[in-house]
Amino acid sequence: MGGLLEQRYRVDSVLARGGMSTVYRGRDTRLDRDVAIKVMDPHLTADPAFVARFEREARAAAQLHHPAVVSVHDQGVDGDQVYLVMELIDGGNLRDLLNQRGKLPPAVALSVLGPVLSALGAAHRAGLVHRDVKPENVLIGPGGQVKVADFGLARAIAENGVTSDSEILGTVAYLSPEQVETGAADARSDVYSAGIVLYEMLAGQAPYRGDTAISVAYQHVNSDVPSIPDVPLALDTLVRKATRRDPSLRPPNADAFLAELERVGAEVGLTPQPVPVPGSAPENDKTMVMRPVPVAVGATPPSIAEATRPVHPVQSAMTTINTGPPTPPPGMSATRTMARPEQPRRRPPQTRAKKPKVDPVEEERKRRKKLFIIWGSVVAVLALIVGLFAWYLGAGRWTAVPAVVGQSEANAAQLMKAADLTGLVDKVPSDDVPNGQVISTDPPAGTELRKSQSVKIVVSRGKPLVPFVNVGVDVEAATKEIEAAGLKAVKDATKDAFHDSVPIGKVVALDPRPGTALKINSPVTLVLSKGPAPRRPVPNVTGKSKDDAFAELQRAGLEPVEASGEDAADGDEARVVRTDPPAGTVLEGTANKRVTVFFQSNKEVEVPEVTRQKVREAKEELEKLGLKVRVEFNRSNNATVVNQSIPPGTRVRRGTEITIVGL
Repeated sequence: MGGLLEQRYRVDSVLARGGMSTVYRGRDTRLDRDVAIKVMDPHLTADPAFVARFEREARAAAQLHHPAVVSVHDQGVDGDQVYLVMELIDGGNLRDLLNQRGKLPPAVALSVLGPVLSALGAAHRAGLVHRDVKPENVLIGPGGQVKVADFGLARAIAENGVTSDSEILGTVAYLSPEQVETGAADARSDVYSAGIVLYEMLAGQAPYRGDTAISVAYQHVNSDVPSIPDVPLALDTLVRKATRRDPSLRPPNADAFLAELERVGAEVGLTPQPVPVPGSAPENDKTMVMRPVPVAVGATPPSIAEATRPVHPVQSAMTTINTGPPTPPPGMSATRTMARPEQPRRRPPQTRAKKPKVDPVEEERKRRKKLFIIWGSVVAVLALIVGLFAWYLGAGRWTAVPAVVGQSEANAAQLMKAADLTGLVDKVPSDDVPNGQVISTDPPAGTELRKSQSVKIVVSRGKPLVPFVNVGVDVEAATKEIEAAGLKAVKDATKDAFHDSVPIGKVVALDPRPGTALKINSPVTLVLSKGPAPRRPVPNVTGKSKDDAFAELQRAGLEPVEASGEDAADGDEARVVRTDPPAGTVLEGTANKRVTVFFQSNKEVEVPEVTRQKVREAKEELEKLGLKVRVEFNRSNNATVVNQSIPPGTRVRRGTEITIVGL
């Protein structure tokens, strides 16, 4: 302690210790500021490859600037010490807060997780993955400021290969299934870990626990996160979505998770709350401090009366009279000192009072009366004890299940508590019972149970909602989501669609759209990808009515759009004169599907001069005006127009045919 790293950073007291590093409070003597110094364990720094990776990851983390990210000031190597200099956060971490207060109110939990996801979102946009999101890495500073620490270090340690078969990198309670199985991690892995942290804040404990790390890891891979009691359904659903075992079913990154968190918070009416700093007492926590009275070990403490009772000296009935010489000074023999025994005083004779005569019959009567009262009292006490014991064996140990059907979940829980029973909530979809209302209990109302027994409270979560699934997920994963919501997944080849980026057979969309309320077991169609759209030419719809032209274009997978202005259809008799792109043009991909349709109109147009033009140019100019063109003699596009059937300047209706002669 007190030494300098690279003649700059003074190392002071220990702040925290871990399996891979130790964090110290330190001082940057050059900039005169307090810092936190993380010194890596020597068994890691002995590998030069690790040191190189550590430096690379530290530089990447230092480029991450966000108000909710613990800033990295510097990194270096001093002898065998590899260290990282970071921003010092005075306060504690989320683990300290959970140890102090247990589970957190939903509004406070969201206020903690919001900055965490914002920081992770900035990292994901920069191509960084945290890999070790857990309460110990969520720091809470003065004023409730939340910051995330240790970006990039998990990757450097993981690539060093320091873990053994019995040791999984990171805190196993928060690792995603893919990290456990393959060690791979991406943004969705951070989403999973953040979802587990949210679960622990709301439930007061992590969802998976076990005697060994292997047993906990096995649960991550093979079990779904259970529901959280006493939290809003929308928030519970969000936690389950973020912690899906299949990464494709989770929000794709922290930004998407944060957007859904804010939506759910607004939906259930949770407003941002100040984040308590670890170590601070709750506002309503008032503790009375008792000062004990010092008492000798093994002694019985005196009562207040005994402690204040005055002590009077006991006087002897006999008084010692010393008639001899005074006590000799020290060193002299005591044999010469004589004491005369005290002479008893003579008392005057006293007359003894005579006892009155007692009637033996009366004495016996009093004795029997006293015995009767004593035994009567004993019998009454015994009868009372027997009665109370019988009541306890009968009505005292039993209680009836209260009638809670139709009540809200909160009221039902209160009624169960008042009846000395434990309510276990099970939320199920219902077509008829509103969300949050009790459907039934097991056992039913009126059933006699022993006190403290459990009662299953079946609560409605309303009509099933079509779940949100990510584009490109497997059919099996989407089917599980739909069935978990109480609906039935079906396929319909006629609804499958082309998609440029989603592989053939993957889910493109759901029909009805996500969020739609349906009855239980209603079908939800999986819209599957047919792969990229094939090359398709624009069909020739010239001369067709609007309805016929639009139908033919749509059958070709195109999106017809009516032209505006004078080229729009002005009635049922309007006919198509051209399209843009023209008929026969081949369109590729799904982005370019729009075809503009031009119609003839009854309005008059002025015939232009087209002689001396090429046939191709003359046709284009005349057709743009809505005129029909017929070419005679030389029909080559490169031929020159030498004559036109309608003189220039003549006004004719759209759709009029004009003949041009090519030479």
